[in-house]
Amino acid sequence: MKESDSHAQELLSQYRFLLPVYTQMADVIPGRLKEFFKEAGIIVAAIECRVKTEASLCGKLELKGAKYRDLFDLTDILGLRVITFYIDDVDKVASVLERLFEIDWENSVDKRKAHEIDSFGYLSLHYICRIPESAYSDPAHPELNKIRFEVQMRTVLQHAWANMYHDTGYKSGVEIPKEYLRNLNRLAGMLELADEQFSVIRTEINDYRRKVQGLVASGKLEEVALDGDTFRSYLQLGPFDKLTRRIAAVNQAEIQDMSLMSWLPVFKGLGLKTLGDIDRLIKDYGEAAYQIACYQIGLTDLDIVSASIAPQNLCIAFALKSGGGKAGIKYILDLLGGESDANELMADMLMEQAKDLPFMNQ
Repeated sequence: MKESDSHAQELLSQYRFLLPVYTQMADVIPGRLKEFFKEAGIIVAAIECRVKTEASLCGKLELKGAKYRDLFDLTDILGLRVITFYIDDVDKVASVLERLFEIDWENSVDKRKAHEIDSFGYLSLHYICRIPESAYSDPAHPELNKIRFEVQMRTVLQHAWANMYHDTGYKSGVEIPKEYLRNLNRLAGMLELADEQFSVIRTEINDYRRKVQGLVASGKLEEVALDGDTFRSYLQLGPFDKLTRRIAAVNQAEIQDMSLMSWLPVFKGLGLKTLGDIDRLIKDYGEAAYQIACYQIGLTDLDIVSASIAPQNLCIAFALKSGGGKAGIKYILDLLGGESDANELMADMLMEQAKDLPFMNQ
């Protein structure tokens, strides 16, 4: 930079003086964003932050230094980028920024409104922000609430394409041959479609989950196919609780709570297709499961039983009453914890315990 460019030199002096403030902001802002995103239930792929180096600022001032009255006119010395997984999360991130910061709407840009064929990687939403004193202040550095900074928001795929295009295009310093540029634009179109479809699929899955929750809550279990989402919603109703409490009452035992999601592959392995099938299993085999439990713990001083005892004995009762015998019990144990010789020994023991129970002689 020319020594005669006194205005640019003054801006650089301001930069050196304010650099600790910019560094402090770079330390504080990402953390605050993470807190607000967590409160809003927004999961982002990354939050990037950088303070422009003096060398980079010199290059900018050589080209455009005359347009800035002072350093506060530069809005990109501190820059952040929030990278989301989904297109519709960009607007959610923007909503958080609007609540946390003061937005300079006149200088903020929504590049998503661009329609050029090669614009995909640059469809970011750019906000120029300022930290209000009500959100964060430091009496030692009042400039902190005067400095404006830029936050770019875009998706993972937009970010990946922009980086790739920048590396292959601009950094080479030469014009890209048309055949390569065409391939880049084709790729941009594919990625843009993928970006849109990820959001569409997520919306459809969320709609499905809400529909399932409604069917489960209304008791229309025959209409609900058995899968991970539906079984999780079903468990929230506590379908095994009544049987578990009845079993625990045999010894006045405490019930040890645990997740019952591990029983999903067992129920599916037994051929159950809907939540209604599990409901019938509980009704049809609940008494037999209770008899098995009474034999297991009735003559013991066991004072804690696992919440899994109900589905376990229901499945054992199903295997025994349907003629599966020892092989059927071992199959259940293998589904639950993987194949092992111990499962065969356990199956032998359970067969011995159950042979004299009333339900086996009906």
